[in-house]
Amino acid sequence: MSAPAFSSDPTDFKGRTILVTGGTMGAGEAIVRRFAAAGGAVVTTARSEPRQALPATFFAADLSTHEGVASLVQALTRQFSQIDVIVHNVGGSSAPGGGFAASGEDAWQAALNLNLMAAVRLDRALVPAMVERGRGIVLHMTSIQRKLPLHESTIAYAAAKAALSNYSKSLSKELGPKGIRVNAIAPGWINTTASQAMVTRLAQSGKTDEATARQGILDALGGIPIGRPAWPEEVAELVAFLASDRAASIHGAEYVIDGGTVPVV
Repeated sequence: MSAPAFSSDPTDFKGRTILVTGGTMGAGEAIVRRFAAAGGAVVTTARSEPRQALPATFFAADLSTHEGVASLVQALTRQFSQIDVIVHNVGGSSAPGGGFAASGEDAWQAALNLNLMAAVRLDRALVPAMVERGRGIVLHMTSIQRKLPLHESTIAYAAAKAALSNYSKSLSKELGPKGIRVNAIAPGWINTTASQAMVTRLAQSGKTDEATARQGILDALGGIPIGRPAWPEEVAELVAFLASDRAASIHGAEYVIDGGTVPVV
C-alpha cells in the first residue's frame, strides 16, 4: 500500500512563516512539504543536512542542547521578521533494548533533552514575540507512548513525551488568553525510517530477526486495529489542519493519530 496523496489550498498559509523542527525525514519532512504546498514560508532544522532538496530554509542545529537552540534562534532572528507557527516535531529514542535497567543516566538525560527540553527551550525563546503580536500557533508532537509505554526499549522516551504532553496543556492555559493557540498531536506507529531503525535495533539487542522484533512491538502495543502504521503524510495533514484557521477554536487539546491502537477512551 502506497502513501496517500492529499490536495491543499496553495494560499492557506500564504504570508506565514512556519518552523518545523526535525523536518528532514519521516513525518517531519512530510509536514514541511505540506506547509510549503499550502503557500507557507517553511524553516526547518535538524542535526545534519537533508538528504534531498526540501521546499524550506534549512539550519543545522542540535536542539537537544542549550547551544543548539541558541544558534537556531540567532539564525531565525537574522533572516526572518517573525515565526507564526512552531511545530515541535524533533524527537526520538536511541536507547537500547532490555528494559529499565539497560538505560543509564546518560540515556535518560538524552531522552529528556531531545523530547522535552528542546520544545521548552525553543518556546521560551520564540513564544514571547508571539505574545507581543497577540497571535501564533504552537504544536507539540507527543506520542501515544505517554499512556501506552513500551518498557522494553523506550521507557525514557515515553516518560519524556508524557512530560511534554503535560507541559503543552499547561502552556495552553497560560497562552490562550494571549492569542496563542497550543495543541498537541500524539502519533502511534508511523511508517518511517526511524521506526524501521528501532525494529533493527531491537532485533540486534534481542538476537532475533526483524520480523520477530516488529511483531514484538505490535504485541506490546496490542495491535493496530486498522492493520497498519500511519503514513507520514497522514500525520502532516492533521498538523496542517490544527495550524490552520479552520481549527481556530481548537486549543489545549491533544489529538491521537494511531489507527485505533490505544484501546481505551
